[in-house]
Amino acid sequence: KLKSYSSSLKPGTEKICTKWFSLRQRYVLGDTAMQKMAQSHVFLSGIGGLGVEIAKNIILAGVKALTVHDTKQCTKWDLGINFFIHEDDITSQRNRAEATLHRIAELNPYVHVAASVVPLDETTDLSFLKQYQCVILTEVSLLLQKKINDFCHAQQPPIKFISADVYGICSRLFCDFGDEFEVLDTTGEEPKEIFISNITQSNPGIVTCLENHPHRLETGQFLTFREVNGMSCLNGSTHQITVVSPYSFSIGDTSDMEPYLHGGIAVQVKTPKMFYFERLEKQIINPLCLVADFSKPEAPLQIHVAMLALNHFQENFGRGPNIGCLQDAEEMLKIAMSVSETLENKPQVNGDVVKWLSRTAQGFLAPLAAAVGGVASQEVLKAVTGKFSPLQQWLYIDMLDIVTPLEKMGCEEFLPRGDRYDALRACIGDSLCQKLHDLNVFLVGCGAIGCEMLKNFALLGVGTGQDKGLVTITDPDLIEKSNLNRQFLFRPHHIQKPKSYTAAEATLNINPYLKIDSYINKVCPATENTYSDEFYTKQDVIVTALDNVEARRYIDSRCVANLRPLIDSGTMGTKGHTEVIVPHLTESYNSHRDPPEEEIPFCTLKSFPAAIEHTIQWARDKFESSFSHKPSLFNKFWQTYPSAEEVLQSLEGCFHVIKTLSRRPRSWTQCVELARVKFEKYFSHKALQLLHSFPLDTRLKDGSLFWQSPKRPPFPVKFEFNDPLHYGFIVSAAKLFATVYCVPFTEKVIHTATVFPSHNLDVPVQFWPDVVQTDETARKPDHIPVSSEDERNAIFQLEKSIVSNEALETDDLQMKPISFEKDDDSNGHIDFITAASNLRAKMYNIEPADRFKTKRIAGKIIPAIATATAAVSGLVALELIKVVGGYPADAYKNCFLNLAIPIMVFTETLRIIIKMYIHHTIFTVFTNFTCMNKKEFSTPKSK
Repeated sequence: KLKSYSSSLKPGTEKICTKWFSLRQRYVLGDTAMQKMAQSHVFLSGIGGLGVEIAKNIILAGVKALTVHDTKQCTKWDLGINFFIHEDDITSQRNRAEATLHRIAELNPYVHVAASVVPLDETTDLSFLKQYQCVILTEVSLLLQKKINDFCHAQQPPIKFISADVYGICSRLFCDFGDEFEVLDTTGEEPKEIFISNITQSNPGIVTCLENHPHRLETGQFLTFREVNGMSCLNGSTHQITVVSPYSFSIGDTSDMEPYLHGGIAVQVKTPKMFYFERLEKQIINPLCLVADFSKPEAPLQIHVAMLALNHFQENFGRGPNIGCLQDAEEMLKIAMSVSETLENKPQVNGDVVKWLSRTAQGFLAPLAAAVGGVASQEVLKAVTGKFSPLQQWLYIDMLDIVTPLEKMGCEEFLPRGDRYDALRACIGDSLCQKLHDLNVFLVGCGAIGCEMLKNFALLGVGTGQDKGLVTITDPDLIEKSNLNRQFLFRPHHIQKPKSYTAAEATLNINPYLKIDSYINKVCPATENTYSDEFYTKQDVIVTALDNVEARRYIDSRCVANLRPLIDSGTMGTKGHTEVIVPHLTESYNSHRDPPEEEIPFCTLKSFPAAIEHTIQWARDKFESSFSHKPSLFNKFWQTYPSAEEVLQSLEGCFHVIKTLSRRPRSWTQCVELARVKFEKYFSHKALQLLHSFPLDTRLKDGSLFWQSPKRPPFPVKFEFNDPLHYGFIVSAAKLFATVYCVPFTEKVIHTATVFPSHNLDVPVQFWPDVVQTDETARKPDHIPVSSEDERNAIFQLEKSIVSNEALETDDLQMKPISFEKDDDSNGHIDFITAASNLRAKMYNIEPADRFKTKRIAGKIIPAIATATAAVSGLVALELIKVVGGYPADAYKNCFLNLAIPIMVFTETLRIIIKMYIHHTIFTVFTNFTCMNKKEFSTPKSK
């Protein structure tokens, strides 16, 4: 029996699927991987709590087709684990796959989603799996997993196999991508470019980087060279390196090469890497595990044994161990001891892990499923794209920290009550469930992480208490189309609606008993009166879901002042982190600082760019200056001086305003001419100026050449009407000038030859030498000095305009500043920056960047993908349970992950620093003092 649900797709839809998605995901995966995904078919068995998480993430990512398979009916139990199953599905006893089919399919109209309810067991003919590139199994017996894995592994090419399960407090993930699996890009990072200061003539030759610029390379990586002067035979060659120090590496024998003179850039070369996998049958006996918590390196093997024992228990008794049953736990411990003897390394059996797995195995921690589901989904994307390093081959995550303090609770605490929280209750007990229901939580941000957090809140029953409990959310943003591939609570008909209101409504569809207040307020220092101290003291926990560091630091300061726990998280592409701040136990968010972002020196941007990032930032600055800053100053000036005559009576500081007014274009043709003038000044005169000030043979005091790496000599760009890059700059600049000067134009006018003739672009602009700034510590001046000659000329032009009545119209005294907007491709903003950046790059012989890369850098777009977001939000919710339970400091864990490598590292939270003042007064970051007199405190001593 097969049912399908999809939008009506036209042939070739898979090729244009990327138009639906945000640039953030494209920056993570790249177009090649996106296209491979859009051609892949995936099979997923088991649409319970973990299966629905995986389905959500890979549909948002954009596979071509997904088949969800399940043979179980919806039960009340599912309401607490599957966010796409509703109460009416239980009443009508619908199949889980059929019930969730259309809700999953709504996530992405470009993905064909089908539901299968055909039994899948040891007697099933598996040949139907040949149509899929990847098979994912959840809630499938171990015997059947082995059979399906053997079938997938034997195919040519092999079908990528993934199995994942969550049992109570433990989870596992297994991957098998065949005997050989080639990965073209193991990390997804941009290839590094290293500027060279020296290369020795030796064996091996040692390459030294520019001072204070570490290479951050690893031994075994490959580099290619260009622009090397002296050892010219290196240019275009590729060498494997050995790291010598953070600032040097060796490249093999250079003793027979000519002496190195100067310059050169080493560029990292991405090389394919082969990964090798073993079948499940063999890996069970000798597992290769990723260690997530280095404080417990033995934990993966211990959980491996415990979960194998659970599988044997299910096979022996035809059921799982009963909730909280000590007798079943003892039986499972015996099985674990036997299982351990069959494994190659005979790992030690951890009785606590086995006991708690047995007691909670029938339960389900939805946040744990979110975390594991995020990782598993990323492995699916790796399987179908060959992008990023796959998991080899097991990942185990346990939440023993949550249940250990519950040791003294009676079994009745964990028994079912017949409501939607039975699966959670089986893991953490009823008392902790009630604390979650009565919780007041403030969630700041309803973007990607915020949507995932609200889903977790709904499944946990946060804020559903009869007399207590409330979820308060705030987000000032509106929903954009680009949000839809990560912020899964939103649909196309929600575009341009407030995120917070829409997210609240969607969350109530998951759990209608949730009490939720939504606002559209910003939370930052500029609006600090929006939420008072009284508001913060009413919150039990604050959760941030922001990408703004300053806002997060401000919220932390409010939490510290009001002694409230804070859980912070964030993602960047496949990377993510979580951090727990608990008053009097841990350090605060503001107790540590990330290294400051390295600023590009002013003189580098203005005169000596060395990389495409420099030219893009220069173009972005030109956009702000020409189309936003100067028009704003112009408007502000005329609010002070309402007429041109009055300006003549007060000339101080008005030179630029006068020049703008006197040069104001009044037609599309004049906008084109102004753009042509800018072209000449930016890309010809600038080069002539630098070469006039520093001819190519200029030498420094030590005798070395002035123009050597990283300084590149510029060369004037001669305007060519038929050059698409030149033409593109003129068109985009003219459109923006027309906009700020309120000159009407149409797209038809722009591309009409009679209105846009080539002779309009032959604008003579005279070149005058000036002084060039070379000090790298110099900053951009607030005011550019104006010569008296320039000012007299501007006054003359203004008087001329007044005489001819050109400056007397009110419209002439107004401009329309433009706010940079990266997401509207029709406004020409990115077009201008791309053209200007690449023309400057051409002038300096720098490798240009396409529009896609330019948009990311100029728009400061943070790469993002749903898989990492889901994983991070799940880990946050797990820490939330500990915070609500009042756990001790050693129970909390921060996490740092990179799903591309993959790596997941749990660390202890930073313990609070205690200081001592006079009279043995203890002081921490959470301590408040009221000073009653002017006596100063003595210098504190760390303790």
